[in-house]
Amino acid sequence: MVKFPFSGRQVLLSGIFLVLLFWGLNWLLPGLRSHWAFFPLWLGYILILNGWTQIRKGDSLLSRDLRTWLLLFLTSAPVWWIFEWLNKVAEYWQYLGVEAFTDLEYNIFATISFSTVIPAIFSTSEWLASFQFTNRFRRGIKAGAKRGTRIFFFILGWLMLAFFLYMPQYGAAFLWMSLYFILDPVNYWLGYPSLLKETAKKNWRTVLILWIASLICGFFWEMWNYFAYPKWIYEVPFVDFWYIFEMPLPGYLGYLPFALELYAMYHFILGILAVKPRHHFII
Repeated sequence: MVKFPFSGRQVLLSGIFLVLLFWGLNWLLPGLRSHWAFFPLWLGYILILNGWTQIRKGDSLLSRDLRTWLLLFLTSAPVWWIFEWLNKVAEYWQYLGVEAFTDLEYNIFATISFSTVIPAIFSTSEWLASFQFTNRFRRGIKAGAKRGTRIFFFILGWLMLAFFLYMPQYGAAFLWMSLYFILDPVNYWLGYPSLLKETAKKNWRTVLILWIASLICGFFWEMWNYFAYPKWIYEVPFVDFWYIFEMPLPGYLGYLPFALELYAMYHFILGILAVKPRHHFII
């Protein structure tokens, strides 16, 4: 395998350059700009976290395996499109400024932007995993060891999804929970990486790291969106208060199960496509 040619410092500095440049452009330029600024801005964020991780522990998702790193982008876009299609039922969020684009233009720009979601969460997760304090999460309660628990999760996930589709005005939380409850047991049964496999061994490290990473990414998603254009806004029933940027404060809780869904969906997709990353992440 060819050795990664860039140092962690070089990756970090290139990420800082992209973030500073496109953060400024995305907030300060008039008119439409987020459709082309979003991807390089978030690529910069992803490079910062990979470079920082490489400096801290000698390697990163990027330096360890470029193929696996690129797979994160390739799986991220279709995964987020699933949430976009589900949102058509509920319209919890909508985009301002998209009327300026044709359907083809919107789909292209959106797909490019959506490709950064999983790399951002997973890169932040691996950066967090480089800190010793996360080892404290390796011991917790046992969950998922029993076959009945996994069956219960699977059935509960389908019930959540059905409730969301039938009564979206009351099922906002289930949008961010149902797919995890459905897919993580499936991953367990098929032998793919599964969070239930970890918690069955009382290891909650990956779960808690994903939760923290989701809140960090959520903060930057909402902050950078605030003065952007095009941008997204929210209309979520019953939690329309205490806004931090465009997101109601209770809405940030949705990032916690969302990160678990991304983990489950990523490994399910790679599993059914028989694609095996050469190196695991976080663990």
